[in-house]
Amino acid sequence: MKSTHGPQINCSPSPSSSSTSPEVSVSTAESCINLGLSLFAKGRVKDALAQFETALTLDPNPVEAQAALYNKACCHAYREEGKKAADCLRTALREYDLKFGTILNDPDLASFRAMPEFKELQEEAILGGEDIGYGFRRDLKLISEVQAPFRGIRRFFYVAFTAAAGISLLFTIPRLLRAIKGGEGAPDLWETSGNAGINIGGIIVLVALFIWDNKKEEEQLAQITRNETLSRLPLRLSTNRIVELVQLRDTARPVSHPSSLTVILAGNKETVASAMRKAERFRTELVRRGVILVPVVWGEGREPQVERKGFGVSSKAAASLPSIGEEFDKRAQSVVAKSKIKAEIRFRAEVVSPVEWERWIRDQQKSEGITPGEDVYIILRLDGRVRKSGRGMPDWQEIVKEVPPMEAFLSKLER
Repeated sequence: MKSTHGPQINCSPSPSSSSTSPEVSVSTAESCINLGLSLFAKGRVKDALAQFETALTLDPNPVEAQAALYNKACCHAYREEGKKAADCLRTALREYDLKFGTILNDPDLASFRAMPEFKELQEEAILGGEDIGYGFRRDLKLISEVQAPFRGIRRFFYVAFTAAAGISLLFTIPRLLRAIKGGEGAPDLWETSGNAGINIGGIIVLVALFIWDNKKEEEQLAQITRNETLSRLPLRLSTNRIVELVQLRDTARPVSHPSSLTVILAGNKETVASAMRKAERFRTELVRRGVILVPVVWGEGREPQVERKGFGVSSKAAASLPSIGEEFDKRAQSVVAKSKIKAEIRFRAEVVSPVEWERWIRDQQKSEGITPGEDVYIILRLDGRVRKSGRGMPDWQEIVKEVPPMEAFLSKLER
């Protein structure tokens, strides 16, 4: 059986298990892990957690131990148990050669990456020799090279021409000195000084172009970094499923959502609430265009969060269930209920870790010359890049006119 939750364990049922229930016949670390993965996929997180814990007591080999610890961490992340998830991952990193990049990229750890325990674990990994910063910058460089493929060639010519001008200047300076002294056989002063001036001017221009290109690259890397940071910011959907923003445009996974045009509304509580009310008037048309609203209220992350009460199910328990699975289907029996939930998923999401969202928005405001803390809206393209932004709140009627429906050809081109 294959899984996206870290290392894969493949096995076939033992002969003794063919006539009995798998849950009864489990007796090896490998079979426990596979059963746990199956239960996890069905939304039975508590039962899956028990299987992974059992696997760790059955003398697992290093690969099995890594898989059990990693998937156990995924379960704890769904249950919002940050410390337990961090402890499992810490052991897997130190003792079983787990790569930190796996933790960074797994969507099932999106909720964990929004917790302070993740930042502590990341700092430990860096101090322990897992050079996350270098690897991340290397990846940014690759993206930058794709976006500006001729920058390297330009830099080569800058360096080559600067070197040529410098060598020429070395030969010109002695001639210039002889021309200044004068005498028989001395070179022409105006011609020699002109050549020296051309070489010096060329060096200055080429060095300035090189510095300008470097500055542009740093600005581009900063923008790519902001885009990457944005893609990893967590959201809570109406089903209490925590996802990262990047998952809203992912169409490959079974639990993914339709590609969405994200509109971030940032401002004080009254302004954001007013913009959300106005958006309700255009809800049908905005949903057709794959729009999802993300309200961010200034200072909300510094206020105590009040736990919301459900129909006998706490938010923690609800968050432990995948948004699509057997348990989810049981909670949404009617066609009307399913349609409503689907529309809600596509229309609005609640930010998780609002302090991180606010920090990203303020950085984006600085990059665009807007005073941090002003009321702003930011519209993201289907590929996650910033499409449009401005002060105040958006004109929903204008968005409806500008953005084609999801099924339209132009929308497909933008994916």
